[in-house]
Amino acid sequence: MTEHLTLRRPDDFHLHLRDGDLLRTALPFTARQFARAVVMPNLKPPVTTWRDAAAYRERIRVALPAGVPFEPLMTCYLCDTSEPDELREGHARGVFTAAKLYPAGATTHSEYGVTSTAKIARVLEAMQEIGMPLLIHGEATDPEVDVFDREAVFIERTLQPLLSSFPALKVVLEHITTEHAVAFIDNDTSGRLAATITPQHLLLNRNAMFAGGLRPHHYCLPVLKRERHRLALRRAAISGSRSYFLGTDSAPHAATFKESACGCAGIFSAPVALEAYATVFDEEGALAHLEAFASENGSGFYGLPLNSGTVTLTRATQQVAPRIDYGNDESLVPFMASMTLPWQMVTPASSTA
Repeated sequence: MTEHLTLRRPDDFHLHLRDGDLLRTALPFTARQFARAVVMPNLKPPVTTWRDAAAYRERIRVALPAGVPFEPLMTCYLCDTSEPDELREGHARGVFTAAKLYPAGATTHSEYGVTSTAKIARVLEAMQEIGMPLLIHGEATDPEVDVFDREAVFIERTLQPLLSSFPALKVVLEHITTEHAVAFIDNDTSGRLAATITPQHLLLNRNAMFAGGLRPHHYCLPVLKRERHRLALRRAAISGSRSYFLGTDSAPHAATFKESACGCAGIFSAPVALEAYATVFDEEGALAHLEAFASENGSGFYGLPLNSGTVTLTRATQQVAPRIDYGNDESLVPFMASMTLPWQMVTPASSTA
C-alpha cells in the first residue's frame, strides 16, 4: 500500500476565485497545491475585455501570500456582443489563455452570457484561427428541459453542431457530469476535445443533496447526477486518457448565501481538492494515473510547459474544517466539511512552478 505520493505540481483548469475578501480567503488554498489555475471570468460585472482580465490578474497576484508561486491563467467572458479583435489582442498580449461560454442563465452570474452560438460565430472563427481554447459550461437552458438532462441535451443540440461548424476549434467541456458526456469525449478522435472533472462529481451522487434533509453545500451546477453517472466519471478520470484532466470548479459563496431560501450553486473544494482526488484514485486502485490527470493532461491540451516543482501527499487522516471565517463576520463551508479524508498534503508547493 502506497503511504506517500509525490506528484509533479498540478494545475487546476477550472477555478472560481471571486474578488475582494473572498479572493483573499480562497486563493491561498489553491496556491498551496497548484502551480497554475484557469480563472473563471463570471464576476459582477464580468471580465469581458483584456484590460478587465489584466486588472483582475493583478488583483490576484497582490492577494497571493508572500513567496508563494502561482500563475493565474485568465479567461474572457463571452457575450452576444463580444468582438473578435478583443480576443485576438488579449491573446496576443498574453492576457487571455481561453474564453468561456456560459449559456445565458445557466449558472452563477451567467445572465450576461451567450443566447445563441450563432451570435458569436465571428469570435469562434477568430479563436479557431489563433488556437485559443473555448471553455464551455455545457447545459441547455430551455426551461422545458429537466435539470438532470441539461448536459445531455446541450451536447446534442449545441455542442455537436458547434464542433461541426468550427472543425479546428479546441474545446473543453467543463465539469462533465454524465455518462453521455464521457461517451461523447471518448468517441472523439480529433484531439481537440477534452473535459474537466470535479472532485464532487467523483465522490458524490445526487442522493448527497438530500441525505437527512436538504444539503445546500452539495448543490452545484451542473447538479450532481445518478450513481451510474458518477461511476462513469470515475472510469474516465482513472482511464489514463489524455482527454480528461483536473478542474475543481471550486466556487466559494458565503454560507449565508448558500443557506438561504434560494441558495447559490457552487462547492468550495479548494481547501481539500488534491486530497479529494487522491481519495478517489486510491479507492479505484489507480494512484499511478493521478499525476497524468492532475499534472500533465491539461498542460498538454493547452500547450503549456509541464511544471517542475512537486507536491507530496501522505496517507494520514484529516478532519475537514466545518467552516472557514473571512471578512465581515462571514464564513465559507468547504467541501467535505467536518468529514474525514484519508490523505493529507504535507509538502508545501515548490518555489519552482
